[in-house]
Amino acid sequence: MTPDQIAHLPYRPCVGVMLVNADGHVFVGQRIDTKEPAWQMPQGGIDAGEDARAAAVRELVEETGVPPGLVRIEAETADWVRYDLPQDLVPRIWKGRYRGQEQKWFLVRFHGDDSQIDIATAHPEFSHWRWIPPADLAAHIVPFKRAVYTAVLEEFAPHL
Repeated sequence: MTPDQIAHLPYRPCVGVMLVNADGHVFVGQRIDTKEPAWQMPQGGIDAGEDARAAAVRELVEETGVPPGLVRIEAETADWVRYDLPQDLVPRIWKGRYRGQEQKWFLVRFHGDDSQIDIATAHPEFSHWRWIPPADLAAHIVPFKRAVYTAVLEEFAPHL
């Protein structure tokens, strides 16, 4: 695809979840579909007719196995945050229908323990996971998503 073709593509509506434990550390998972370091927080598309909060809870369950009763949504980004995929990825991801994602992020407090996280879900997204301090988060994320993670961290800083 040419840059001009990509520029005319829409953004995929999506949610992101910053799951934070009692120590103030953030959940990240290593993407299962790559051997390269590709850590990220839970995220995913919004289904037709679904509101962003419901999508965030659904994605959290689908990717971490954490049930809604163990979490509380404490904050959400004021605006939608966008990122563009690298040009070489656009044709391969989402069948070339989107140029990137437009995300609404939610800060979600985890009130369980590590044994209640189960990434071996019906459709696993992560090969392994860990908690990391917020200050270390952006450095572990693929470069094309770092600006989003930095913006989300900045907005959620009062809650961390």
